[in-house]
Amino acid sequence: MTQQKLAKLLAGPIVRRCTDDQLNFWLVTDRNYQIELTITCDNDQDFQFCQVLTPDSQQTIQIGERAFVHLLTPPLEYIVLEQNLNYQLSFYLGDDKQFSLSDITTLHYGDKPLSFVVKTRLNKVLHGSCRKPHFDSEDALIQVDEQIKASLDEPESRPALLMMSGDQVYCDDVCGPMLNAVHQVIDLLGLYQESWQVCQSTTNNAEQAIKDSSQLFASEQGYYQRHLFLPQDQVNHGLWAKLFGASKQPIFTSVNAKNHLVTAAEVFAQYLLTWSPALWQSVDLDKTDHIPTQFLSVYHDEKAVLERFISGLGKVQRALAHIPTYMIFDDHDVTDDWNLTRAWEESAYQNAFSKRIIGNALFGYLLFQGWGNAPDNVKLLIEQIPEHFGDGVNTHDELIDALLDFDQWHYHLNSVPKMVVLDTRTSRWRSESFAGKPSGLMDWESLCEMQQELIDQPSVILVSAAPIYGVKLIETIQRIFTFFGKPLMVDAENWMAHSGTANVMLNIFRHYKTPPNFIILSGDVHYSFVYEVEHRFIRTQSSILQVTCSGIKNEFPARPLSILAKLNTVLYAAYSPLNWFTKRRRMKILARKPSVKSDGRLVNQSGIGLLNIESEQEIGTQLLTAKGEVVDFIPRAKTERD
Repeated sequence: MTQQKLAKLLAGPIVRRCTDDQLNFWLVTDRNYQIELTITCDNDQDFQFCQVLTPDSQQTIQIGERAFVHLLTPPLEYIVLEQNLNYQLSFYLGDDKQFSLSDITTLHYGDKPLSFVVKTRLNKVLHGSCRKPHFDSEDALIQVDEQIKASLDEPESRPALLMMSGDQVYCDDVCGPMLNAVHQVIDLLGLYQESWQVCQSTTNNAEQAIKDSSQLFASEQGYYQRHLFLPQDQVNHGLWAKLFGASKQPIFTSVNAKNHLVTAAEVFAQYLLTWSPALWQSVDLDKTDHIPTQFLSVYHDEKAVLERFISGLGKVQRALAHIPTYMIFDDHDVTDDWNLTRAWEESAYQNAFSKRIIGNALFGYLLFQGWGNAPDNVKLLIEQIPEHFGDGVNTHDELIDALLDFDQWHYHLNSVPKMVVLDTRTSRWRSESFAGKPSGLMDWESLCEMQQELIDQPSVILVSAAPIYGVKLIETIQRIFTFFGKPLMVDAENWMAHSGTANVMLNIFRHYKTPPNFIILSGDVHYSFVYEVEHRFIRTQSSILQVTCSGIKNEFPARPLSILAKLNTVLYAAYSPLNWFTKRRRMKILARKPSVKSDGRLVNQSGIGLLNIESEQEIGTQLLTAKGEVVDFIPRAKTERD
């Protein structure tokens, strides 16, 4: 890849939270420009906004010598709904204009201005999760670009929003070429360095030598061998430990942790390389002198896959500049199995090094994802950053503590249907009886708070990173591994794994004030399916539709999924007596049939989901595959007539 002059626009713009009273635009630039924002509407000549933004409406966080993250929130008297809103950004240093978005032709659809639509009625929703750059498939986020391009001049037909429900980045699973690019970007932008404490009682010998960014980047184990210096802990819990004895185990459990990101700068650089093509023009992936010889073959194989990902980033950047976009984390946005069990939390947060690694990933999530979801929720966190993070600032740990203590990552939209986005990672229902047992995805307090958002709503879209109703056979296998004290071996993470969380959630669904029309959007599992759910023995009539779409650029191993899906169909069909031995005895779950050949009605292809809400009774569900095919999930009523 030929190196070129450093771009001025490093990432974005991404249209973020857009409601009837607030607009937000997110972007990253190489300098701290004053930004002029212009917004117009072709169908409403009275609606015009043109202003050089003030610090109140242009919030900026510096993360390096040449890297500034901005969130723009223009002060508007009113917002035109359901119409194309055109916008333009111009960038100034003093009185001198440096560039405008109109100069970047790849952001535009032909000669059309940048535009978006603010919809209060969510008639079309794009959704997905799990986008791993080096997974060997096409990037389904490009299908968002195709959807926008096809409906650009028809605001009523444009998707209302894009919801990404977890694993937008993989901090724990990074390929060698991406890590190489990350380190080049850190140098190009002068991203801030850091140092950390090392806990001698739980360390590897290799870890003892690495105490700051410069030592990490210079380490011989910095590529494909990071698992050798990641922190470890003594494991003394579970039936396995009782039978075979305690052992020293890695705190970070990802099987692909050989290039696990460590510093905040590494996390920031990966986000920039994941959202935008701009910095790839200044990166040379053929620069491999520092890659250990024994890993060069793997490196070149990964490079071939990654280059296909890079080739589509122009369309991804263009799409995100044209649609309101929302996000929520899952585990890989931080690390695999993040907060899975009480034992994991005790090990991870009592070790200064692992706590820093987790905190840095959460810091990246705040700046690159969480900030734009609900800016008012995170206002106090954002205000703390300049005090604790910067060139020569040594209070990084205080910022990490604030991030780990924060409990307002969840948010909602007052749309129709109302959209409620859950944080299933940081407010967990921990097991008091056994530290190695999977925690409930949400604790009592957060579930009660969720219920308050649902009460008396006619319809709701509930966003959960993991499916609430999973593939039962897979959940049963996870339960068996949990019994033997090995939940981390099978990612034993589902809503039914903790009886407290499961019972409260199911009781909420059966409550007479819960919305009668319920849509659940989920991801995580790396295959897609649609369930229609009816709860038995309740006084009210409710309709629950769960749409699981995963991954955007990831898939489940094909052979094992095929076997599990077929067995699940036999053992846990809708009328199977085995359901009476599970929590499903009080519900009826029917899977919508995909329009393509599938295993047990599970579709194992990278894709993006499309939800079409014609009415409360007519909800279409499609998977737009990364290859450009459309898979319809046929509603049960139509299937029964066939």
